[in-house]
Amino acid sequence: MWSQRLVVDYGLARRATLAELSSGGLTVADACDAHPYLLRAAKYHGEPTDRPCPVCRKERLTHVTYVYGDELGRYAGRVKATEELQEMAREFGEFRVYVVEVCQGCSWNYLTQSYVLGYGETTPDQGRSVRE
Repeated sequence: MWSQRLVVDYGLARRATLAELSSGGLTVADACDAHPYLLRAAKYHGEPTDRPCPVCRKERLTHVTYVYGDELGRYAGRVKATEELQEMAREFGEFRVYVVEVCQGCSWNYLTQSYVLGYGETTPDQGRSVRE
């Protein structure tokens, strides 16, 4: 996306969690603990991927994308489709996007990436003081 910045990839932490799971340091119940609301969001609003679940290997992962930001108002904390983000990036100065991978079969879930979108400015009433 044209305004994507401050990207954080959680791939190393994900691999460490999976390694801990395979070594027995973490139980499947602890790793596969998706909240029912997250599972519902994955079912109805998630975007399917071609990647198999790293835990059960039976289901394909689903990406659920959440948006947060002061400028978003009532839209903060909502699930958005990837194609909606482009339009939002032109409409809002700055907001953060979180992408969570979810397995609807075994309830594995992991935050995979976060980044900031927007045209780069926030309005004065969004945390910046304006001097007169």
